[in-house]
Amino acid sequence: MRIISGKARGRKLAEFTGKVIRPTPDRVREALFSLLFSRLGTFADLKILELFAGSGALSLEAISRHAQSAILVDSDSAAVKLIEENIKRCKFESQTRVIRQDVRQVLPSLVTAGPFDLIFMDPPYKKDLIPEVVAEIDRLNLLGEDGIICAETDSHETVSGSDRLECYESRRYGSTTIHLLRTRTLTED
Repeated sequence: MRIISGKARGRKLAEFTGKVIRPTPDRVREALFSLLFSRLGTFADLKILELFAGSGALSLEAISRHAQSAILVDSDSAAVKLIEENIKRCKFESQTRVIRQDVRQVLPSLVTAGPFDLIFMDPPYKKDLIPEVVAEIDRLNLLGEDGIICAETDSHETVSGSDRLECYESRRYGSTTIHLLRTRTLTED
């Protein structure tokens, strides 16, 4: 695993073992960032929130591409150690904050840090966590006005939105599907 582009391009990220951490493969991450770049135009000055962060590779890739800051959340101690090691390898300590806590419990405490321009979610597959977390992000107004939520699932899972958030695009990459959500656009009657 490596950083694909930006100021930390080519930086090798720490290795991991076991099944608890399932990182987004480089080729999927590259496709995702290409897709996000086409939607956002730039990553400069974006505030990032990464939930179920695992290795932290998504946030670190965004910071490498000039995002302003990132908060990375994971409840697993091995994941948090891996994230902290990867932050050090990329020299992004001043732009990141790591929180070891259950995602569903930590969201209310992040209101003052938000709103976020880009929220990554890569929860354990087939646990149906995304609808609950998306609803809470919506309720707490954690997503910025033109922000995007990027949720990763198994290719057989689907993602729907919430009251104010809609899933507007899904792309399948092998056994992984990336879903993009945004604030619903208002239509005039």
